[in-house]
Amino acid sequence: MYFASDNSGPASPAVMTALIKANEGYRMGYGADTEMEEVRARIRAEFEAPDAAVYLVTTGTAANALALATLGQSWQTVFCTAPAHIQQDECNAPEFFTGGAKLTLVSPNAKMTTKELRSAIEAEGTRGVHGPQRGPVSITQVTEHGTVYSLNELQALSSVAKEYNLPVHLDGARFANALVALGCTPAEMTWKSGIDAVSFGGTKNGLMGVEAVIFFDPKHAWEFELRRKRGAHLLSKHRFLSAQMLAYLTDDLWRENARSANAHATTLATGLKQCGVELAYPQEANLVFPRMSRRIHNALLDAGAVYHLWGGSLEGPSDEVITARCVCRLVHFKGGGPVLSRTAQTRDNRLMHKTRRSELI
Repeated sequence: MYFASDNSGPASPAVMTALIKANEGYRMGYGADTEMEEVRARIRAEFEAPDAAVYLVTTGTAANALALATLGQSWQTVFCTAPAHIQQDECNAPEFFTGGAKLTLVSPNAKMTTKELRSAIEAEGTRGVHGPQRGPVSITQVTEHGTVYSLNELQALSSVAKEYNLPVHLDGARFANALVALGCTPAEMTWKSGIDAVSFGGTKNGLMGVEAVIFFDPKHAWEFELRRKRGAHLLSKHRFLSAQMLAYLTDDLWRENARSANAHATTLATGLKQCGVELAYPQEANLVFPRMSRRIHNALLDAGAVYHLWGGSLEGPSDEVITARCVCRLVHFKGGGPVLSRTAQTRDNRLMHKTRRSELI
């Protein structure tokens, strides 16, 4: 019962096979490999965007920070929610890569509303040279609370941003999970909804470590290339990134992995609710946030469950209710790793809860 993070499981077997194949022979470096040509063509086809600029980096932090740096300026502010990954879990990387742009927190909730966004935009860019100027809007899809923006919500937020001539970035670390939850196309969830750039995540959905950055207006291409190189995120043996992404896009692997993860989360949420457990947020993709007493948490951890507490600790009154975060992913195979004794597993589970956000992202 491993629900700590969708980062924690193995890469998809098809991805590992592709990496072994990519290790044969010689390829041009720095993104000039033939696999990258195919990746670019497939992403453009999937997103119905024949002119899109497509690039690969190794981490979601790099994808988000470099994309926002390309869309904005150092004297601007990026609008996002308080729980957004770029605010909570990227060690000020957006501020660093943009050269100092600040983040303006639009909402305390995982989802921002059009009213909140308009209010935040109106509050900035009003002090002339003395204050930050209005910059990109960054939307997280799936949100950090496991909820999913509908297409109407995305379109409404983008429309507000466009009123102020602001670009819109989509943090899609769990892009595939949101897509299959909505039952829409990549184009419908991005440029057709007013999105200018997207971080198309793969690491949380079966890849070893690669994310795509997609700009629907190719005018951003050269600047992003320069920023990626200057930021030390242009790999010489780029073919190993391309091979992963190509396997991801082959035979609909990226959608199938996400469907499986979402289905597991639905099963988990249904079972918990049947046991009388309340969820802190609606289960709409592959994250579940059950609220349980400390006594139940202790019993589950002792039995071998692995997940993170979403605030609170294991010490305190046994009847106090604490929220947990459980993340589901595709299970590729059973076993395949060292088997810990129940004592060792319990010790490791409890040690995990004494470390700070070790795999929460």
